[in-house]
Amino acid sequence: MFAVWKALKKQIAWIIDAIESRKDCLRGEGRRTLSVRYSEGTAFAVRVFRLNGIQKWREMVSSLPKQSIRGLDASHFAIFDQTDLVCSIFNDTPTQLRSKGLSMRQTYGVEHGLPVFADAMRDRLTFPRSWVSGNYTDFAEWREQARDFVHERLLAPPPTAPFDADMIGEEDRGSYVARRVVFNLTSDSRVLAYLCIPKAALEPGAKTRAALLLHDHGARFDIGKEKVIRPFDEPEERIASSEQWVNECYGGRHIGDELAARGWITFATDMFFWSDRGVPRDDPKPYPHMNPIGCNLFFLGSSLAGLIAHEDLRALDFLASQPNVDTDRIAAVGLSVGGFRTWQISALDDRIAAGCAICWMTGVRHQMRPGVNLAGGMSFTMIHPGLHNGLDFPDVASIACPKPMLFYNGLRDGLFSIDSVEYAYDRMRRVWESQGIGNRLETRLWDVPHEFNAEMQDAAFEWLDGVVSPA
Repeated sequence: MFAVWKALKKQIAWIIDAIESRKDCLRGEGRRTLSVRYSEGTAFAVRVFRLNGIQKWREMVSSLPKQSIRGLDASHFAIFDQTDLVCSIFNDTPTQLRSKGLSMRQTYGVEHGLPVFADAMRDRLTFPRSWVSGNYTDFAEWREQARDFVHERLLAPPPTAPFDADMIGEEDRGSYVARRVVFNLTSDSRVLAYLCIPKAALEPGAKTRAALLLHDHGARFDIGKEKVIRPFDEPEERIASSEQWVNECYGGRHIGDELAARGWITFATDMFFWSDRGVPRDDPKPYPHMNPIGCNLFFLGSSLAGLIAHEDLRALDFLASQPNVDTDRIAAVGLSVGGFRTWQISALDDRIAAGCAICWMTGVRHQMRPGVNLAGGMSFTMIHPGLHNGLDFPDVASIACPKPMLFYNGLRDGLFSIDSVEYAYDRMRRVWESQGIGNRLETRLWDVPHEFNAEMQDAAFEWLDGVVSPA
């Protein structure tokens, strides 16, 4: 018996060497082992390999030399969870192995914050509700159904209430004024917002274009709306924080002030959990609170991402209600999660005439890998339960078609790999081009990190001028 097992171990070692020679097919060797138990009680462990999908598995198996001991050849493999390759000593299915007294099992279920069967789950995401799936022929019908599908994933909206707005401060900034406005965002939340209005738009009967500004995440919670419109009548530390942040991420500009100087009405509120809507200001470590608030909102029948989306739509309601806003000429602009929010609201509401989404576009399958941005957790601002059973991120953004949309990403952005961005850009372009309006989709990769610098702003705002005219 010992001689037989020695020979089998030698054969398995040979198979492992052969597999390791095909590193192009591997995602890296897993530390997990599977226990293989022989019916007489002799046992040993075999190595498990993470593969680049089922096609790579087939490619690897077909490439192995047909060498054998006791008739064992390259066909003697078993698939575990559809994506891991197990060197098996029998040409049997796992069920057949169990019937012979052999067993395979997981020795742990979580690695790098992902289930060990994440590859299998990712491969099952085929996005059948997307326009590019080929399952639809009527674009208008698809758009309506896809939008309804996304709305359902947002979960229950908070009740609305009359805005009952109060202006509690105003500052003259030359060609425009900045206002501090308090209003009922929902019946649950009365919030402070910033509104910038060009002085020309204050004339009786004047109406002009407007921009809904959607601030970033940045793991910077002491400021929110203050990231996009310069604050006033605030504590010195908040004003200093705002200046530091725009110098780091926005080329030294508050984009709401920049657009107001160019003739736009601009408006910004806080996402829930940011600035005035976050933890108490004297709490030095706000981030740990995000996990419980994300979980508890689910218990309460909502979600953080859904609440943010519903509130963004309500902020749009408030902006559109301003007497000097031309409701046919409203744009959305945002960086990072603000970019996510930009293409999301552009998809959900046609009062948004155009959107500039900066540094947030990818495919969900690209993100569900060890060490990648969203796989690190704390992504409650972007999780809509069940969304990706039907649509990928670029599919949701494509609901915005046929309106003009701009997407910028950075070649040195560590949050989104270039291949994931290019995948998403290509997927969206197929949608706009299918409607004969490819020129309305602007995509560009800049040689920058995760930022919206002055040069990018100038290019984006010039593009906006072309698609949302001043008059």
